[in-house]
Amino acid sequence: MEIMQVMDTLVCTYRLAGLEKMHLRILRNTKGKTMVAVDPVGAREGNWVFTSSGSAARFACPDSSMLTDLTIGGIIDHWNPDG
Repeated sequence: MEIMQVMDTLVCTYRLAGLEKMHLRILRNTKGKTMVAVDPVGAREGNWVFTSSGSAARFACPDSSMLTDLTIGGIIDHWNPDG
């Protein structure tokens, strides 16, 4: 798991079957790297979230056959990124 911040929503007109109803978010990790994750929890821009990656990311989705390797698992209510 890794803590990341939601930067924006990614809009895609065409998607693979199974991804058509899933929100996509652009995330930035604490080192500044940007990635795209599926969002089954409804995170918004600016939220800090925790993610699961790799094959475990599929099991954080409502449908475990989802084609993803990064999934938002939850929205963090209170966290100070500066320690």
